[in-house]
Amino acid sequence: MNNALTKTDFHFQGQKSVYHGKVRDVYNINDEKLVMVATDRISAFDVILPRGIPFKGQVLNQIAAKFLDATSDICPNWKLATPDANVTVGVMCKGFPVEMIVRGYLCGSSWRAYKSGVREICGVKLPEGMKENQKFPEPIITPTTKAEIGEHDADISKAEILKRGLATPEQYELLEKYTLALFKRGTEIAAKRGLILVDTKYEFGTHDGKIYLMDEIHTPDSSRYFYMDGYEERFAKGEPQKQLSKEFVREWLMNNGFQGKAGQTVPEMTDEIVESISDRYIELYEHITGEKFVKTNSDDMLSRIEKNVSDYLKA
Repeated sequence: MNNALTKTDFHFQGQKSVYHGKVRDVYNINDEKLVMVATDRISAFDVILPRGIPFKGQVLNQIAAKFLDATSDICPNWKLATPDANVTVGVMCKGFPVEMIVRGYLCGSSWRAYKSGVREICGVKLPEGMKENQKFPEPIITPTTKAEIGEHDADISKAEILKRGLATPEQYELLEKYTLALFKRGTEIAAKRGLILVDTKYEFGTHDGKIYLMDEIHTPDSSRYFYMDGYEERFAKGEPQKQLSKEFVREWLMNNGFQGKAGQTVPEMTDEIVESISDRYIELYEHITGEKFVKTNSDDMLSRIEKNVSDYLKA
C-alpha cells in the first residue's frame, strides 16, 4: 500500500492559526490568505474513518482546481494558486454558515427521505410518483447548515436562512443564481466526459464585500456522478445506477451496519477496501478531467508540501 497523508502540523511564515477539518487542514496566513491542504482522510456520516485513502487528497485538490478555473467567469472564487498537488492557496473569505446543495436527480439522502413519505425538502415541494434516480423537472436547491466538528449538517429552508439572518435577501438571491449557474456548467462539462452530475454542494463566503465561491467544487467528496451510458436502461429496470462518488463508501458502511449512529462501530478497513476506494477516486479524476492521473511521490509528502508552500509564500 502507498502512504496516506492523514495529519499535518506545519508552521508557515506568517501563520496565525490552523483549522483541522474532516478532510482538509486550513492554515491562516496573516488573516489574508488560506493554505488549504487536502489530506487523504475520508469521512462519511460526519465521521472520520480510521484509515486514509492514498492519493485521495491529490485527486480532490486537482479536480477542484480545474473546476475553479473552469467556472471563474461565472463568479469570483477564492483560488490564487496550487503550489503543490495537495494544496490550494486562496484569499481568506468569511464563509456563510450554510452549504448550497443542488440536486438534479432524486437519490441518496433525498431518495431515502422521499421513500419514507417526505414530500418537501428544505421548503421545496417534490412531485408525487417519482422513482429512485429520476431526474427532477428542474434542479432543486436544498441547503444545509454548516456543522461544527462532530455535529451533523441539518436541512434548512430559504425562509429559515433569511429569518435567522444567515444571509441577506440580496445575498441569498445571488447565492441561488451562482449555485444554479455553476451546476449547469458542471453538468455540461460532465456530459462531455460521458457522466451525469447528479448533485453537488457549494460553499460561499464574502471578501471585500463580494461573494466568492470557496473550498472544493465538483469533486467526488462534494458531488455525485452517474455514468451516462446505460442510465436510461438501468432507470427503466429499477436497477442501481453505476456511479462515481463517495456514495459507494456510504453504501459499504451501511451494508456493514454503520451509519454514524451512537454505539455503531466502523467496519474493518482492509488493505483491499482502502485500495479499491483509492482506485475509484483516481477513476473519477480520469473520467471527469479526461486526463491521465499522475501519482505524486508519496515517500515524504510532509517535507514536499512544506517546501512547495513555503517557496510560494516567500515569492
